[in-house]
Amino acid sequence: MKKLKFIVTSFIFTVMLLVSCDTNDDVYIPEENSNTTINYDFGTSVSRDFIGQIVDEDKNPILNATVTIGSSQALTDANGIFIIKNAAVKSKFAYIKATKLGYLMGTRTIIPTSGVNQVKIMLLSATVVGTINSGVNENVTLANGTKINFDGNFKKEDGTAYSGAVSVVLHHLDPSDANIDVKMPGSLLASDANGQAKVLETFGMVNVELHGSGGEKLQLSGTASIEMPIDPAQASSSPSIIPLWHFDEEAGYWVEEGSATKLGSKYIGTVSHFSWWNCDAQFPTVNLCLTIVNPNNQPIENVQVQLVPNNQTYPRTGFSDSNGEICGLIPANETLTMNVLDNCGNVISTSQIGPFAANTVLPNIVLTAGMVQQTSVEGTLVQCNNAAVTDGYVLLHYGNQTLVADVTNGSFSFNTLVCSSNDAFTLEAYDYTNLQTSGEIAYTFTTPVTNIGNLIACTAVNEYITYQIDNDPVVYLIGSISAGYSPNGLSISIQGGTTTGGFYLWGNNDVPGIYTTSTYQLEGGDFNYIGQQTTNTVSFNLSNFGAVGDYIDMTFSGTYENPTTNTTHSIIGVIHVIRDN
Repeated sequence: MKKLKFIVTSFIFTVMLLVSCDTNDDVYIPEENSNTTINYDFGTSVSRDFIGQIVDEDKNPILNATVTIGSSQALTDANGIFIIKNAAVKSKFAYIKATKLGYLMGTRTIIPTSGVNQVKIMLLSATVVGTINSGVNENVTLANGTKINFDGNFKKEDGTAYSGAVSVVLHHLDPSDANIDVKMPGSLLASDANGQAKVLETFGMVNVELHGSGGEKLQLSGTASIEMPIDPAQASSSPSIIPLWHFDEEAGYWVEEGSATKLGSKYIGTVSHFSWWNCDAQFPTVNLCLTIVNPNNQPIENVQVQLVPNNQTYPRTGFSDSNGEICGLIPANETLTMNVLDNCGNVISTSQIGPFAANTVLPNIVLTAGMVQQTSVEGTLVQCNNAAVTDGYVLLHYGNQTLVADVTNGSFSFNTLVCSSNDAFTLEAYDYTNLQTSGEIAYTFTTPVTNIGNLIACTAVNEYITYQIDNDPVVYLIGSISAGYSPNGLSISIQGGTTTGGFYLWGNNDVPGIYTTSTYQLEGGDFNYIGQQTTNTVSFNLSNFGAVGDYIDMTFSGTYENPTTNTTHSIIGVIHVIRDN
């Protein structure tokens, strides 16, 4: 099991930019050091909660990255997860920064909802790709043709001239990059040359960092030219002259500065300083909000939606929040294609929407059972002593996605879509207060609710059985558990102690699946016997049957009738044991 390192001091949607549908009250410059202004409504001052993940370019979690939101900070844990509560932000603008030695700073701007806001940032490595020298005209080139031509004039951060070797860190982001939304800084909100808010369509971005021989940061004291390849899919729509925009790392949005000229299959422009630079077409904007629901008008969370104006090439992608809501800043007076995807990346709905001349809230988008399978995963995270975990989170791993949910007095839930070809998932829980984890446990989705019962975050425990009858206290069976499979079938048992009865499960199947008491039967001190001879609705979800030395994972839930008292009771339980034979 994993040990965690985490400090707490104090994800929403990028179509083109996140916005909410609140009323405005002011225009706001997010950081005092920013010299830019923008005619955009940032909303009122509010406190919001955030949870998110910081990963590298290979999607591996980054440990001990510093995440800053306003005056609040947190360090990421071994899973790259951070939690910041009650951060001071604007109701229509939250700016998140993530830093870690060896990486470029990563940033994201979102519109924070009143629930827990989820954020994912992919940090780019600060790998030196070339070394040049002051006083000499030289260039640094990437394999895809991105080139920076330097005039040899550099300065230190204090403005004094620098002489010597210069290390160059260079990244190019192509619009076709599937991870561009989590790699690029901020969002695509921009301030044009007149300070008017615009939404951008990118034709490529570059980031350059310069370091002196002592590792100090450098800037240009003259100029440099940048050459960026044009994506072939955008070649026919790329204008001959396109505005250049730099990302203001203090303000959290793009600022128009100069232009680039199309020459063959490249854009070439001149810049006087380095940060992120972006070749972008600009559009007037309107706000668009939509909500994803099921036929019962209940919101569906974590639904992937793509929006792309019909005159653009690549979509911007995001996910519905806990209220099923997605809001974004989109180009005005443009027809858009809207695609709704399942968790396997299959398009389950496509439609044309717009054009919109004013802020718009679409009618609810209803996903029917014939289109998708929806489930809620619910449970309770507890410590070894049965106390609810009050500060922690749960990861749900499904396919190539990882969802994260924070814990409220032990309770957690996920609301997601299930692909018909894949119903297996795992949960992994973390208790920050006691620095303990549950380990990764396998489950199988059921619909409409997957109730996994109690999940124990306890580093000293590597196998356990828990069950709860009605609303009675949860029974924890921790100790020497026998589990194995022989010609006679599956057998899992533990002897009762002084405060708990024993537990015995037996059955005749070792293939993962959902079964009734015709396959498995239970016997224990609290419930006596649940099997073929009793009236019951208990189902058994065998989600994992490992080899000897690996885990057997099963949940069970339902109702049963006590034959002595003729009363009906509910039962729910979890089995996480190591196979002995």
